[in-house]
Amino acid sequence: MARYRGRHAAAKFTEFQGARLRKGVSTAAVAAAAMAALTASQAPGLDVVRSGADEDDRSTGAPDTGGPGDDSYHTELPPLESPAPDGDPAHAGGDASGVPATVLAAYKKAEKSLEGSDASCGLPWELLAAIGKVESGQARGGAVDKAGTTLKPILGPVLNGAGFARITDTDSGVYDGDATYDRAVGPMQFIPSTWARWGADGNGDGRRDPNNIFDAALAAGEYLCAGERDLAVKADLDRAVLSYNQSQEYLRTVLSWLEYYRKGVHQVPDGEGTLPDSDGPGVDTRPGGKPSGKPDKPSQKPGGDKPGGEKPGGDKPGGEKPDEPDEPDQPGGEDPDDEDPPVATGLKQVGDRQLTAVAGTDFAKRFQSRATGEDGKAVKGVKVEYAIVGATEATFPGGEKRATVTSDADGLAVAPKLSAGGKAGAFTVRASVVGRSVSTDFGATVKPKEEPKPQADLVVRTNADPLTAVAGGVFAHPVEVRATYQGKASAGIPMTATMVTADGKPATKGPFFGKKEQPVRALTELKTDANGVLKLPEITADAEVGVFKLRLVTGDGSVTLDIDLTVTQP
Repeated sequence: MARYRGRHAAAKFTEFQGARLRKGVSTAAVAAAAMAALTASQAPGLDVVRSGADEDDRSTGAPDTGGPGDDSYHTELPPLESPAPDGDPAHAGGDASGVPATVLAAYKKAEKSLEGSDASCGLPWELLAAIGKVESGQARGGAVDKAGTTLKPILGPVLNGAGFARITDTDSGVYDGDATYDRAVGPMQFIPSTWARWGADGNGDGRRDPNNIFDAALAAGEYLCAGERDLAVKADLDRAVLSYNQSQEYLRTVLSWLEYYRKGVHQVPDGEGTLPDSDGPGVDTRPGGKPSGKPDKPSQKPGGDKPGGEKPGGDKPGGEKPDEPDEPDQPGGEDPDDEDPPVATGLKQVGDRQLTAVAGTDFAKRFQSRATGEDGKAVKGVKVEYAIVGATEATFPGGEKRATVTSDADGLAVAPKLSAGGKAGAFTVRASVVGRSVSTDFGATVKPKEEPKPQADLVVRTNADPLTAVAGGVFAHPVEVRATYQGKASAGIPMTATMVTADGKPATKGPFFGKKEQPVRALTELKTDANGVLKLPEITADAEVGVFKLRLVTGDGSVTLDIDLTVTQP
């Protein structure tokens, strides 16, 4: 039910489409007029908070510096014809209503997850599909692998202040490959600093990857639901979309696709989705095209104001930049002469695949992997992430659970030093090529820290009273001894107590422990208490008269104490 609430959001848009079609107006004219109608349909007094957060956001910990993406998006509008009810692309609406299978599954899975964790939000998967359409063209037509990871990175423009917000690097280039400025990443276009806060694991593989549609869709859903929003309420829906990109044009575009998808979609194979015709993430420009997705006002994006720096999206001195239709802009100021980043299609384990360390120490060796290309040769300059997976206290330097390194000239990527932590057990260290579905798993084991074995260098009786008894009677005083090591009480010292003859052999007659019916003349598994004291059970004399010996020996055999037991005639 949640996905069908709030259909009034663009009711005037739908009515206007129908009216114009009946009058036979051209498609282009109708599209323009429809957008004007949709603008007019916005609720009066809509509060667009240009800082990137509404009051609810600020009071509930939702983002206060802008949305996940950058200011570049695909501007195509849906066809004026509605999708056919049966989802047949041969009918009205054409293939615009087709959503790649894995991408569609990710949206629906995210909706179901949010129904369990934040049912009051009422997130419809169609909203994720609408945002995914304008942000990346549904992961660039569904170019994802079976796990949902994009086959190649989808990157927004460089956020260097040239036409878009200026956000200096926040992820050391781990996600976007740029160690100077940030770029929005993946099918839902998350800026690295925003992903660091909102990243989610939508497919349960133990990783949070903005390039994976399942992870990105769930993260986007949680982001849109922030601030206790109810997306069935028009104002909350608008605020949610505007929190993604502070642009009225963006809002209108997303809402138009939302209403279109609510009328029906059909599934198409991965990689066969409709590709965007406009510029946007994953493509620089098209011949004769114009940079797309310019906001009504430059947005303020995550990463915010930097000390001594320029406010993201701020006005530039010198006025507006004139249009240059004959020479399309390069969104984000990217250098067309930049070389493509190195690509690795394989990651091979090098050296030990399994390492072991004792709790509280560092692993003596490091995990190593080699990045290779399609020809099997080593690839230099590939970013490889090592991630600790599993219940463990092991960490990389700085207490981190993830670390990214760059392959050397031999393609070798060596993980940082790994500290075992204090918890014993086994876990996995996963090496992955950043931005690609290429990984390999190493095994690691932490053994319990061996406690020092207790030692004793002296065992003595705690009193000097003679130990005597009449034949058939009980010894009046119990046998009690204390073990010490270097003058201090030694706790936990294992000991044995045995009745022996004068020549040290086990006795078969004389004093014993226990009852007469079941006499016991040897006790094992004895240990001194916290004070180093051991108190033996009651000792009874049989009918034999004479002097007998009780021998106490420490577990390691280092200390022996013989105690005389005297039995007299009644």
